[in-house]
Amino acid sequence: MEELRIVPIPPSEGLRLLAVHAHPDDESSKGAAMMAAYVAAGAEVMVASCTGGERGDILNAAAGELAHAHRDLAGLRREEMAEAAAVLGIQHRWIGFVDSGLPEGDPLPDLPSGCFALQPLERAVAPLVRLIREFRPHVVTTYDENGGYPHPDHIMAHRVTVEAFEAAADPERYPELGEPWAASKLYYDRAFSPDRFRTLHYGMVEEGLESPYAERVAAWEENPEGEMFAWVTHHGTTTQIACAEFFGHRDRALLAHRTQIDPEGFFFAVPTDVYARHWPWEDYTLATSRVETTLPESDLFAGLR
Repeated sequence: MEELRIVPIPPSEGLRLLAVHAHPDDESSKGAAMMAAYVAAGAEVMVASCTGGERGDILNAAAGELAHAHRDLAGLRREEMAEAAAVLGIQHRWIGFVDSGLPEGDPLPDLPSGCFALQPLERAVAPLVRLIREFRPHVVTTYDENGGYPHPDHIMAHRVTVEAFEAAADPERYPELGEPWAASKLYYDRAFSPDRFRTLHYGMVEEGLESPYAERVAAWEENPEGEMFAWVTHHGTTTQIACAEFFGHRDRALLAHRTQIDPEGFFFAVPTDVYARHWPWEDYTLATSRVETTLPESDLFAGLR
């Protein structure tokens, strides 16, 4: 195996990062190790959860919690989120909208009245503008225009974050929500980067392990113009954050979301040590920058230090 380029995160005191997610558990499956690494480097990191995950499926509730989950899933998910935040060392804020659920069927049913994805954009943006002006992040991360994957709340989280990134900097917009603040950089998460999954597949094969991605990789290599994940947009990775030593934090944060995360499921398909040897980064696309930077990057705060 060729030697990987690992650039440690530099000391980050005085810098602030805001990660905007759709539901509790998204922060642990997308960027958790990166956030824990920046916290360890001295940065302030906050996660904003747009919804409470009230309409999530109960995928793995422990027997002793099953009645609690059915009686008060929203309350249990708040407890889980608090546990995950403590594992990662992050601050957390609920934005306050109601989960839209993931519609299934043909034709797809209508989304529930009043849910996050159906909010007027101006109304949905306001709480995030207030938070940006209060927390004053230098960097904001969220999903791309397809939501990372096409869940209506993920797509709405993208729209709201892009709009709030601009609106928070404009003194003419939402003047009642605090002093303007222009965050310097906006990134899209690349959790479903096909290159990462292909590399992990061959890493598993190289180490004599059965790859969970064999079928997807074979199909992609037979049709290189296709996508390993059909919903993935064509943004390139501009920024890789070395954070393998915090993969354990990511795993523990995921397991804190026990109603949503199966410990035998997708997120644990590759052993952590194998993952660290073959893909020791978390990946991002730089979408907007108000500071000069040089690509590729190994630091989300590049250009700000």
